Order: sequence, then C-alpha cells, then structure tokens
Amino acid sequence: QVQLVESGGGMVQAGGSLRLSCAASGRTFRPVAMAWFRQTPGKERDFVAYIGWSGGPTYYTDSVKGRFTISRDSAKNMLYLQTNSLKPEDTAIYYCAAKSGFSAYDTPSGYNLWGQGTRLTVSS
Repeated sequence: QVQLVESGGGMVQAGGSLRLSCAASGRTFRPVAMAWFRQTPGKERDFVAYIGWSGGPTYYTDSVKGRFTISRDSAKNMLYLQTNSLKPEDTAIYYCAAKSGFSAYDTPSGYNLWGQGTRLTVSS
C-alpha cells in the first residue's frame, strides 16, 4: 500500500520561503507524474504545480510562476515544492498527489493518490 505524507508547512511572513516535502512509501511506487494542489476553506482544491516522474515537463499555475519550483528525487521517492516570495494569498493546505495514468494534469480528478496535506500560512 503506497502512502504519501507531506511535511514542511508552517507559518512565514510575506516575502519568506518554505520548502514543502512529500514522501512516498511503498516498494512499488512508480507514478507517471506528481503534483501539488492547494485548498482554502470553502473552496475547491486548486492546481499549483506538476512534474513528470521520469524527467518529464513541469507546469505551474500562473500565480506561482517564478516563485515556486517543483522537483523530485525519484531514487528517494520524494517530491518537493520550494516556495519563495510568499504572499498572504498563498495561505492554504497544500496536498501532494500522484497519478498512474495520462489524465489531465491540472485537475484533482486526474490523480489517484493523495497525501493528508500540510498547512502553509503566510502573514502580511
């Protein structure tokens, strides 16, 4: 049974940085791709960033381009999200997700494995 566990969230002032991590457990973890989504209370889960697991492309939502960087270490089954120049509107619970098929990369329904989330709070 593969599980995803996020870590690295916390509280930071606007302009600051944090690195979020996602650890995948399980001997047979071979996703096609992984992504980060985020969600605030009462709103839908929104796409943040995507990466192909075998050295494929990266995609970002427009609001984080130039500030966030997604990366992975496939040997360690780790996914990362480096967040820089944080803004209060980046405040959310961040989820990592994995997909085993070739469905849409920017919608939650395209992913079949999720972590429990890590909270990131940016104060002004």
